[in-house]
Formats: sequence, structure tokens, C-alpha cells
Amino acid sequence: MASSQARTRNTPTYRPNYQWRVVDIVVASVVAVAVGVVFFAWSAGYTGISAITSAFPPLAGLYTGGWLIAGVLGGLIIRKPGAAIYCEVLAAAVSALLGTQFGLTTLLSGAIQGVGAELIFLLFLYRKWNLGVALLAGLGAGLALAISENILYNALWAFEWQLMYVVFASISGVVIAGLVSWLAVRGLAKTGVLSAFAAGRTADV
Repeated sequence: MASSQARTRNTPTYRPNYQWRVVDIVVASVVAVAVGVVFFAWSAGYTGISAITSAFPPLAGLYTGGWLIAGVLGGLIIRKPGAAIYCEVLAAAVSALLGTQFGLTTLLSGAIQGVGAELIFLLFLYRKWNLGVALLAGLGAGLALAISENILYNALWAFEWQLMYVVFASISGVVIAGLVSWLAVRGLAKTGVLSAFAAGRTADV
């Protein structure tokens, strides 16, 4: 009994390391800049989408998931508090610097969307990184985007339209930001480029 208790006392308890390393900052920045270029291209495509959905504007919500990838992807790779917000805001800044038609308002959008994903990772105390969490992070980012845009830009829409926009943006967030980001991390992990991160060494990705 005594030896058993001794072993229990001597068994180290796993504690996630929440402190950012230099490699975390570098990789998060690289991811954000790369996705920022994607954001810029995605924004350019929105002109055509808005024309196609002009008869029923809430359908454009299905396109919004592309603007949510940075936060979810960055969070899944870095696995540290603030990663989702950092990546989403920096990606938005890159998009703005490249000349997106949305200008500096993308910074506010990036912050809001990053918070939406970050809250999901926080909900799981930065300990779970499986597919379910990735999908929920995409959902959180999608909800944050839709609710904020309904307040800032869609205030004159009928409530039913605003509600449908929330539904469509949430679906887009789950599929494009959540699922695609999770698959991307799995693919990157198999190449070995994430060997410096838990995301590249564990089976929950």
C-alpha cells in the first residue's frame, strides 16, 4: 500500500504549457500571413457571390466560412490561449494591406471571429483538439461573424433573413473553417512539418 501511494505521489501530472514559444509565434505568423492571402482572394470572389445571391442575400452566409479558417487552423496547430484571435486578426490585417475591398473593417471582423473560435477552445480548457472541437470552433466563429454582421450591416433585414444568415454562416463555419482546418492539420502532421507541436505528434488531430 505504501509503495502504491508513493508511486501515485511521484507520478507527474500532465499540465498543458500555455506559454508561447518563439516557434509558436513564428509558425502562427506564417499561417496567418498565408491565410491572409487566401482571405484577400476569397474577398475578391465575394462580388460574384453577392450578385448571385441578390434575390435572397442570406444565402451569402454559405460563403463566409473562408474568412474563418485562420482562427480555427491557428488554434488547432498552436494550441495556446490567444492563438485563434492572433491568427484571425493578423490574417485580416494582411488581407487589408493587400487591398481588400472591405478595408480596415476586416480588423474588427477578424477580432470578433477570432474570439468566436477562441471561446470554444477555452471551453475545453485548451486540452481537446479532436474533430468535434474543430467543428465547434468553426461554429463559434460562424456565429460570431453572423451575429456581428447582422448588427453592423444587416440591421434593416427582416428578422427571418437575419436568422437564416446565422444558420447559413454557421453551416459554412462548421464545414469550411472547422472540417477543412482539421483535415489540413492532419495532412500537415503527416508530412512532419508540425513535429515541433503537439498537433504533429498526437492522434487526436
